[in-house]
Amino acid sequence: MEQHVNGEQDVHGGQHAQDERAGGHPPGGADWPTAARATLHCLTGCAIGEVVGMAIGTALAWHNAPTMTLAIVLAFLFGYSLTVFAVLRSGLDWKSALKVALAADTLSIAIMELVDNVIVALTPGAMDAELSDGLFWGALAFGFLIAFLITTPVNKWMIGRGKGHAVAHAYHH
Repeated sequence: MEQHVNGEQDVHGGQHAQDERAGGHPPGGADWPTAARATLHCLTGCAIGEVVGMAIGTALAWHNAPTMTLAIVLAFLFGYSLTVFAVLRSGLDWKSALKVALAADTLSIAIMELVDNVIVALTPGAMDAELSDGLFWGALAFGFLIAFLITTPVNKWMIGRGKGHAVAHAYHH
């Protein structure tokens, strides 16, 4: 790990310092496009997991609570999986790749899931809507939009401090 002048260690072997010198991440913060890409990465896994979980719960005629629980679990699973598979390509072993995914994505996915599910739960009729209903998809899309808008500044703050998605950044090709 590279030691910075201020005593902080660079979490990805000098890549962060190189990015700073090249203008990728200004000292003390990350740029908005980087934060938006990191958030979109997490949102993709969340969306896949949410839709698959809702489809399974609906197909099995489950009530709202078990369907939401499955959707949330799958959102985390798919979110982590996207990062694990991306960093495995860099040569990391499974255990290390999982550690990177947990460090990179946990807070981001948790915020998105909280925001998205609260919005869907508070949208009148959305919890009882079928997958074929526009209300279901509209509430879900609106929830994802708001989750993205709330999570992006959090990711910007975390990346700027070498945390969150910055941990996985060194392993992306």
